[in-house]
Amino acid sequence: MELAFIPSPSRGVLHLGPIPLRGYAFCIIIGVFVAVWLGNRRWIARGGRPGTVADIAVWAVPFGLIGGRLYHVITDYQLYFSEGRDWVDAFKIWEGGLGIWGAIAFGAVGAWIGARRRGVPMPAYADAVAPGIALAQAIGRWGNWFNQELYGRATDLPWAVEITSTADGRVPGTYHPTFLYESLWCIGVALLVIWADRRFKLGHGRAFALYVAAYCAGRFWIEYMRVDDAHHILGLRLNNWTALFVFLLAVLYIVLSARMRPGREAVVEPGAESAAGDTGSAADKDAKDVKDSENDADAAEKSDASGATAAPEDPSGADEADAADDAKDAEGVTNGADSAKKG
Repeated sequence: MELAFIPSPSRGVLHLGPIPLRGYAFCIIIGVFVAVWLGNRRWIARGGRPGTVADIAVWAVPFGLIGGRLYHVITDYQLYFSEGRDWVDAFKIWEGGLGIWGAIAFGAVGAWIGARRRGVPMPAYADAVAPGIALAQAIGRWGNWFNQELYGRATDLPWAVEITSTADGRVPGTYHPTFLYESLWCIGVALLVIWADRRFKLGHGRAFALYVAAYCAGRFWIEYMRVDDAHHILGLRLNNWTALFVFLLAVLYIVLSARMRPGREAVVEPGAESAAGDTGSAADKDAKDVKDSENDADAAEKSDASGATAAPEDPSGADEADAADDAKDAEGVTNGADSAKKG
């Protein structure tokens, strides 16, 4: 029998002894590691130092989590501050509730602080980590599956997600898996940014702006499908308006940036090139020393060979000189004898 829906986990937390392992937090942590890993590879490929992305992420990630939670609590304040609610729940981030808009905004502030401390241009850093952020979102969205939240309208499609929990007024049934739609969309956004970056050599923050614009385009129609409680303005959910506004800002930035600062940064991390040059110079010096040693060895071998060849010739030369001297002496004796006879 074919599966007619995507089953949801019966619970979103497993206990390893006294330690709770929450699916929502686990997805976020994996997403962060993937974003840092891919961002580091892209940063090095652009001429940066290894480890810079992780150092800046130490600032960006906490700021992003705080910003994401603040956005969620402010825009859905009725979940925490209305009658019958406990405001302490606003701090229970493990139960779900992160607004991507606040996470990106505050995360950018943290990244800016980290980038300034490392002397790195913020736009170049943003371009390097953009695809990784999209993949982190793709992974993080599965946390909503663990918590059985943020689903869409009811449907009987084969890929519908089954909602079994009745907490918070949920009605058991099968619904559009908007978490899955957004996860797949984010993977597509990451691939789009990587391709466009290689094809058009995007720089000065344009790769990041492309990620923002592409994500907003998908978030608009996915948000439109959701049925969870939200504030509406002129018939549209608040996040729809946010996605539309941010999309326009990202497109405007791409256009203006391309005109004002075309091309890509020549240097993304001051000092990285000189370090590479020092390494290259040291390698060249070592190679030169090895070559000089080889030349010295060759010269020594040739000298030894010449000495060995010349050595046998010296005795013969001495013998010839002695023979000549003997001949002169003999001639002198003969001449002396002849003179004596004549006398």
